[in-house]
Amino acid sequence: MAVFPSTAAAEADSRAARDGTRTGSGSGSARGKGRGPNSRTQKTAYVFVAPLAIGFLLFYIWPLIQTFGYSFTAFGPFGGNTWIGGDNYARVVRDVTVWRAIGNTLLYGAIGLLALPLSVLVAALLNRRGLRGVTVYRALYFIPFVTLPVAVGLVWNWLYNGNFGLLNEILSWFGVARHYWSSDPTTALWAIGVVMVWQSVGYYLIIFIAGIKGIPRDYYEAAELDGAGPVRRFFRITLPLLSPSIFFAAVICVINSLQTFDLIYVMMSNSNPALASTQSVVSLFYQWAFQQNAQGAATALAFLLMVMTAALTFVQFRLQKRWVHYG
Repeated sequence: MAVFPSTAAAEADSRAARDGTRTGSGSGSARGKGRGPNSRTQKTAYVFVAPLAIGFLLFYIWPLIQTFGYSFTAFGPFGGNTWIGGDNYARVVRDVTVWRAIGNTLLYGAIGLLALPLSVLVAALLNRRGLRGVTVYRALYFIPFVTLPVAVGLVWNWLYNGNFGLLNEILSWFGVARHYWSSDPTTALWAIGVVMVWQSVGYYLIIFIAGIKGIPRDYYEAAELDGAGPVRRFFRITLPLLSPSIFFAAVICVINSLQTFDLIYVMMSNSNPALASTQSVVSLFYQWAFQQNAQGAATALAFLLMVMTAALTFVQFRLQKRWVHYG
């Protein structure tokens, strides 16, 4: 009976494998090695990976190790450092301003997450069929994100001004008294949070628009035939299938919110009575390192922020199994 070449080769391989198993010879392992990537291919792969690996080691891993080492030292006024053990961490734990800054930072993170539902809603509205000028709307929403934070802070400082700010001028039309939004300790943090949300909506909007574009239209058409309205289609189709994009945006949003500094630096001066109520961990790090010449304690504070960011990211990855739907 005629046998195809591939079938004959397969039978020969199986016989060789059985013979190798009986005799304990190394022919099977040699044959398996021959099928894997050769050394030349592996060397080529290492050459392409080497620049990224070297850059990661030099600019991420090594600074991380140095930061951890410097957190146990004290810096002199003219340079140099001496080993002081865990005194810097003791100062971080005992300082009341640190805990207040941590609370403010966590609150910034919670406020920053408000940008996600706004971005999802706007993305769903911009993905409606027949809507004109979508490109213009996307550009308008994205412009605040690419604008320099210094410029954003200066403009919003003018809007919040208690004497001639545009916000107070508009509110005065409805009989609302003028208020110093960025100078009152009870409203200053929320005023900065509004700017954070306003500036970041455009970035997450691009992510969610791309995610909605990846949802098959067949799901919406089938739901529409079954009588589901726009609101029901949004909650039953868009949100579940968009959950991976929402999870990614949530992780990025929390990390960015924990690193808030530039808006605080621009909108809050050293003489502002609301500075302590708006100070984040990064702004406190700047004050200790560059204004009080306490680089060792500032380094310990920076390492504490890294640990806090990693912990919150870990929690998010653990919780995503309950609400993120892949496929």
